[in-house]
Amino acid sequence: MDGTLVDTEPYWIDAEYALVEEHGGTWSHEHAMNLVGNDLLDSGRYLREHSGIDLDAAVIVEELLDRVVARVLDEVPWRAGARELLEDLRSHEVPLALVTMSYQRFVAPILAGLPEDVFDVVVTGDLVSQGKPHPEPYLTAAAKLGVDPTRSLAIEDSATGARSAVAAGCSVVVVPNHVPVPAGERRILTETLVGLDALSLFALPGRAGHPGWS
Repeated sequence: MDGTLVDTEPYWIDAEYALVEEHGGTWSHEHAMNLVGNDLLDSGRYLREHSGIDLDAAVIVEELLDRVVARVLDEVPWRAGARELLEDLRSHEVPLALVTMSYQRFVAPILAGLPEDVFDVVVTGDLVSQGKPHPEPYLTAAAKLGVDPTRSLAIEDSATGARSAVAAGCSVVVVPNHVPVPAGERRILTETLVGLDALSLFALPGRAGHPGWS
């Protein structure tokens, strides 16, 4: 979701800088980029270790969420082409899961801006024991959808997310946003979601030498 459907990374980065400054620590753009796509508790632990602030990782996560949720309630920064692609996939009855390391209370106001039934399954970071880059989030989504992950396609914007999806057996369309994502096995890189629809999206792996789709 973050960075793929919505460009909320600037919201998170602003929240990180503000939180660290309020508690007398230091932060950098490089550290912020290292958190892109990560499990939130892992990010909280990283921020505590590298910023010098004396807060528990879970407290850091909740304080960041408070700030970012407030921003999203004011404005959801959709990525170009995201809603159009979701609507087209739904019109073709493609089973869809949202797999995000954000927590449920952050996901809710974003989903409110979409048709109620656009996702069949929503897997959030507070519903899994191991977050991305572990395969559990995508394996959980595939199981809930009742689909074979090796015949499923993920869309990601970060190396962390791509690693999670590939480890679960999925092919991945990667639309890099704030951080570069290297090429790799079962990864198909594209610059934008604009112009992608159900037919062109599922043609991408075939053109890249991947197995066909049922």
